[in-house]
Amino acid sequence: MRVKVDGRAVPARPGQTVAGLLLGLGRTSWRTTRHGGRPRGVFCGIGACFDCLVVVNGVPDVRACQRVVEDGDDVRTQHGAELPS
Repeated sequence: MRVKVDGRAVPARPGQTVAGLLLGLGRTSWRTTRHGGRPRGVFCGIGACFDCLVVVNGVPDVRACQRVVEDGDDVRTQHGAELPS
């Protein structure tokens, strides 16, 4: 399987989460906060905290720890969040 991460084609494994893929690539952050632009990555790993949000195939606010990668996915760093405050 191959996916794109911020425009770069990378290999992925079946069943791998987006967070697992990004951590495997050495990335520790892939989102910035709405206020202050502070870096965020995986924190709780169970989908409760929303720190790991990414854009997948143009859809913002996807929890990287919950989303399993699919062949051809386009994963992008998210700046801020669309979630209600």
